[in-house]
Amino acid sequence: MEELLELKQLLQAGKVDQALLLVDELEEMSLSDKINKIDSYGVILLIHLIKQNAESRLTRSWEVSIESAVREIHKTNKYRKAGGYFLSETQLLEILEDGYQVAMKKAALEAFEGRYETDELAVMVDKPGILSQAMELLRKG
Repeated sequence: MEELLELKQLLQAGKVDQALLLVDELEEMSLSDKINKIDSYGVILLIHLIKQNAESRLTRSWEVSIESAVREIHKTNKYRKAGGYFLSETQLLEILEDGYQVAMKKAALEAFEGRYETDELAVMVDKPGILSQAMELLRKG
């Protein structure tokens, strides 16, 4: 909120160049916030896809979590009024790839009642297939 007041003051003072710099900072902050949210929901999505892949089953709880994560990623990434998306498919895939190891560690705690270490679970699943499945769900989202 302080930034908006500062922006208003800069514009009223005719300091357009400084106002534009502040607008750039606000855009960057907004995008950073969106990326963080997408990353968090992406990890949740991947956890359940990893467990599904490892255990060859899908519980209703996992299904709801998957659907919810996809919906939240889609909602966060979509421009409200102008249409279109903040992040491209390539950027979304990069975020998922970055979060995959975190998701794997968390999935190892839950899959098979936590019997396997992260590296043991990792060899049981198809990472490229899981990432591909995640992206397909996001395309349909």
